[in-house]
Amino acid sequence: MIPNLFERELRDVSLAPGAVLLSGFARSFEEPLVAALHRVVELAPFRHMLTPGGRRMSVAMTNCGAVGWVTDRTGYRYDARDPGSGRLWPPMPDVFGDLATQSAERAGFGGFAPDACLINRYEPGARLSLHRDKDEEDFEAPIVSVSLGLPAVFLFGGTARADTPRRVPLTHGDVVVWGGPSRLRYHGVLPIEAGDHPLMGGCRINLTFRKAA
Repeated sequence: MIPNLFERELRDVSLAPGAVLLSGFARSFEEPLVAALHRVVELAPFRHMLTPGGRRMSVAMTNCGAVGWVTDRTGYRYDARDPGSGRLWPPMPDVFGDLATQSAERAGFGGFAPDACLINRYEPGARLSLHRDKDEEDFEAPIVSVSLGLPAVFLFGGTARADTPRRVPLTHGDVVVWGGPSRLRYHGVLPIEAGDHPLMGGCRINLTFRKAA
């Protein structure tokens, strides 16, 4: 059952030094954000990429921006071209950039200008194991993560994989920003439960903004 999002208090929640949950921050961007998302996916459809070990990811992915994050048997990396089509990734829509910049500024990271947006689609049962975002050239810029659609439980861990992660419930429109001392913390997503969101249907979409170069 989807909770009534408009009854949920909108507030900023500190998760750790340099990390904050901006409850419902993306809702005011909703209509143009979702329309832009559909246009991007038409140009660069979702696909299940392979890890370097040859495992199929449960999360379907695509990208937009100057570069996109990809994985295959040769490793993890950023690439300006979609390996499926050979074309450049779609440009990042203005509404994407505006949301990312404003979210980062609210979290205390002014001047954030992402050049990559990873777009993940979680069907029921899909999950993301604990990992760190460390394929970027430097770690000065924060990570901005936007949740759309079905609820999720975000795992926000420490600087070591063995650290017990905090479980953070996320709903449609929530934004999590982490940077500074939290930039290289481990994080992940528990398996998504089945449901039907009135706007996004039976899936969760996550937009992750990064400064890759």
